Amino acid sequence: MYILFYRYGNICEPAVIETFKSMGLTVVEECAEISNKSLKQSEILALVEAHLQKEKPIFVFSINFFPVIAELCHIYRILYLCWTVDSPVMELFSKAVQYNTNRIFLFDYGQYERFCQYNPQNIFYLPLASNTNHFNTVISHISSKDVQDYSCDISFVGSLYNEKDILSTLSGLSDYAKGSIDGITEASLQLYGYYPAEEAITDRIITEIKECISNYINIPNPIADYDRYLVSQYYLGYHIASEERIRTLSALVKHFRVDLFTRSDAGMLSGIQTHDGIKTLTEMPKVFHLSKINLNMTIKPIHTGLPLRIFDIMGCGGFVMTNYQQEIDEYFEIGVDLEAYSSTEELIDKCAFYLQHDHEREKIAARGYDKVCSEHTYHHRIQSMINKVLEESE
Repeated sequence: MYILFYRYGNICEPAVIETFKSMGLTVVEECAEISNKSLKQSEILALVEAHLQKEKPIFVFSINFFPVIAELCHIYRILYLCWTVDSPVMELFSKAVQYNTNRIFLFDYGQYERFCQYNPQNIFYLPLASNTNHFNTVISHISSKDVQDYSCDISFVGSLYNEKDILSTLSGLSDYAKGSIDGITEASLQLYGYYPAEEAITDRIITEIKECISNYINIPNPIADYDRYLVSQYYLGYHIASEERIRTLSALVKHFRVDLFTRSDAGMLSGIQTHDGIKTLTEMPKVFHLSKINLNMTIKPIHTGLPLRIFDIMGCGGFVMTNYQQEIDEYFEIGVDLEAYSSTEELIDKCAFYLQHDHEREKIAARGYDKVCSEHTYHHRIQSMINKVLEESE
């Protein structure tokens, strides 16, 4: 039995592939998009169809949702499985989500609540996971030079989102729109576990933003009006993410040494120890394992769910300090498996405490590692996925 895995270079792909293989499945990979990011939809269709014409897989799989693959699988009557790891995923507004050949798994329960109505029998909720086997291999080979290069008091690994923040440099907006965007941004930055933008943004602002962005994202054949969602979750969501990350890091560096590993322009941050971006599979686990505190800041478009970063840090035996998200309480215990904050002031206080109390910090990191190993690996998730597919088939 074989499956066709459509790849585009997402960091979760190797772990999912290895998990499928460990379950006895043969995995055929279509990898053209990894090296050619400008592939047209027609070219993706041709690549996948060539596989389907050669030999019929038991299902086609991808990270995130590809409408063109859903269309093709529906024509060939082959199951299409996908698992989101990002939010927003605008392709979920495609009418192709409705096909009964889909088995769509969404990592964020807020994302699931929005889209399950379009295919309630075939859209499911499935949180993300930790690639503990790979992390263990990397960490077991940490050298003395790695200890010197990657040991940190507080580290943050990731984008500042300023390169994705279109609104900060957008021209043509009225003073009304600019003021409203600033107001929604400030309100959102004060709230943890809730994102008010979609309710707060007005039709006028949506229209202005749509008219001012020359390459505004258009979804072919949408299942519903998506403009409010797109503006609030994508354009405004990335703007707020950039503001939050810059402000949070600026606040922390006034009290502690903070190391930032990023490919973003960090020129606006003073006092931070800035490093170039690091390799996800070979260097990032070392930072997570060797940092006393690993900071996670979940972007607002992830409404309730836990981003991959939390599972990655815990799977490396690292100590997680994250903003509060509703789903934390479903899977972990704050103060036992990880730590969470609900304001910048609380973040500073907790960082000060855990930097002074090594034993408590190390105990939490160890418990978090044990928790993900026993309950939140890719094997756990893919087995749940397969069980759900078999259950629905019966």
